[in-house]
Amino acid sequence: MQAPSTRATAWLLVALAAASGCVDVICLVRLNGYFASVVTGNLVHFGHALATADTRSLTGAVVAVGGYAVGVAAATLPLRHTPPGWNRRTALVTAAEAVLLLGFTVGWLACGARPGYGFGLVLLGTAAVASGIQSVITVGAGVRGASTTYLTGSLTELVRRRVVDPHRFADLGGVGRLAGLVVGAVLGTVVLRTAPSWASVPAALLVLAVIAVAVGLTRRAATAADHGRRR
Repeated sequence: MQAPSTRATAWLLVALAAASGCVDVICLVRLNGYFASVVTGNLVHFGHALATADTRSLTGAVVAVGGYAVGVAAATLPLRHTPPGWNRRTALVTAAEAVLLLGFTVGWLACGARPGYGFGLVLLGTAAVASGIQSVITVGAGVRGASTTYLTGSLTELVRRRVVDPHRFADLGGVGRLAGLVVGAVLGTVVLRTAPSWASVPAALLVLAVIAVAVGLTRRAATAADHGRRR
């Protein structure tokens, strides 16, 4: 199965980073300050909750970090023997992430964007599992060092490369993912303020669009390769 080009895949990862930014804003603002994907921040919450004996905060941290770990494990199992790049299994795993985000959206609509503590944990866990899945998809995308959920490493590498070789062009993929995350966060914030019940819709649509575009590019590449062999 022919995979999309590295350049095309890099743009797909920008869209996934935007989806991540959108979901994280919702979790941060409406789900007790936790993130769906920023495990570092959630671990800080965990440490603070331990020190203050805050069981509610501790439970939230466990759900966020544990959900992310479950997502990573769930996505790694079907993809562990597949080569880097987009393939049918990648499409199926990405579809699983989309289903989770759609489920999150349905739940978010059902509670009118105001979940209580218990249901908020369910939504947080759902978003965290989806983020864990997305992280594995990104790692297996075939773009070296790419990330769409934790961008500290991407920023570190961009700055490090610039300092080591000021004349070298920046990693446009890394810049794009950083920008995508910010744009997604802005989009999520705007929708959260203007139409809060629909705040998670952009993230779900972005992931669905990534699947559709990637499948289309894969088919086009396969058709081109087939024509090349016939010649």
